[in-house]
Amino acid sequence: MALIKSISGIRGTIGGKAGEALTPIDVVKFAAAFGAWVLQTTGNNTIIVGRDARISGDMVNKLVCATLQGLGIHVLDVGLSTTPTVEMVVPDKKAGGGIILTASHNPKQWNALKLLNSEGEFISDAEGKLVLELAEQEAFEFAQVNELGTYTTYDTAIAEHIEAILKLPLVDVEAIKAKKFNIAIDCVNSTGGIAVPMLLNALGVTDITKLFCEPDGHFPHNPEPVPENLREIAKVIEKGKYDLGIVVDPDVDRLALINEDGSMFGEEYTLVAVADYVLQNKVGNTVSNLSSTRALCDVTEKAGGKYTAAAVGEVNVVTMMKVTEAIIGGEGNGGVIYPELHYGRDALAGIALFLTHLAKSGKSMTSLRASYPNYYISKNKIELTPDVNVDEVLTQMQQRYARQPINTIDGVKIEFNKEWVHLRKSNTEPIIRIYAESDSNATADHLANKIIEDIKEIISIKAE
Repeated sequence: MALIKSISGIRGTIGGKAGEALTPIDVVKFAAAFGAWVLQTTGNNTIIVGRDARISGDMVNKLVCATLQGLGIHVLDVGLSTTPTVEMVVPDKKAGGGIILTASHNPKQWNALKLLNSEGEFISDAEGKLVLELAEQEAFEFAQVNELGTYTTYDTAIAEHIEAILKLPLVDVEAIKAKKFNIAIDCVNSTGGIAVPMLLNALGVTDITKLFCEPDGHFPHNPEPVPENLREIAKVIEKGKYDLGIVVDPDVDRLALINEDGSMFGEEYTLVAVADYVLQNKVGNTVSNLSSTRALCDVTEKAGGKYTAAAVGEVNVVTMMKVTEAIIGGEGNGGVIYPELHYGRDALAGIALFLTHLAKSGKSMTSLRASYPNYYISKNKIELTPDVNVDEVLTQMQQRYARQPINTIDGVKIEFNKEWVHLRKSNTEPIIRIYAESDSNATADHLANKIIEDIKEIISIKAE
């Protein structure tokens, strides 16, 4: 059993003892802390609640909504929804904040409370710490009987989200409709099974093969949309006559694409392709995190814009996007952030923009993918003994490669011409995560292994 408390919310496995897993007691405690924080900081007593389709969602939803009512907060429950949908509803309804009940790509035994501010964006590091402090101290007081909050359902949120996407100037419904795309989709039996077909129909796509679109929370495979989990839809596409495949995670903020031959477009290249299309129509800046592919930088600079890397984490990417006035950004995990719609990863917006791009390009998926710089990321980790000072190791790595360009806003990222390696420590265990990128899998692995050997040498020298 696990319970992880972080600045972005609380996440854990269902069942077990209070304080050791995400039990009803823990759900109530943290919902109350967030509700109290919203009341204290905004004076606004309305909070939006939405959830993905995981099995525990209904139970957790009832606990959260009742707890907020107990604080005197008016709850607007959008029900089965998507993370980006809830993010849009919060400012639209002028609410004080929002709670999304989803553990994103985690397996079905997990659930979480993701916390949004009044702008519909994830709360900041400082705000998250205040919520955790309120929860730890149980510094909240419930309302008297005549001051209890109300509960209202709101079932048109996804439709309104799609309507807003269709109004985007860069979404061309007629171009998409004219291509008569044949698309297979995998929505991992969560709320993408509701939202993605609705969006595709609105975009004029009628040939849709649905895999795992029943929103019952029984995930048919590991729900993270990475290649090793997408074998079934890849086989379907390989044997059929499809233009592409679309895969989303349980809360629909990550988008993975599959080529017409069943090969992977690459989750790192979802953002690259969408950014390419946006930059073709308007010169501007882009942002992704330090562990995302360099291809976005290449595409941005080719279009005359400036690329900036942010610390890992959506809230950090959004902050940097605002600073640099970026017109598109996101993360290499398939997360597209398009500020013209809202500041949050949005797979639905990503689908609409990508299909417009594909339609107007006149290319197949494989030829479109081949038009972008080819990079490969090697993802590794090294487990250390508890006595190792991870910060000291990272400092020594920084000194060892002092002649190379180095970024230290989030761990240590070392650049080698068009190759790079990013070292990040875990906040919960003695682990250093090592991401390396190069123009082939072999050279990316070689670079990662070289860095791992350096770390082992530093540790052995220290031990002597």
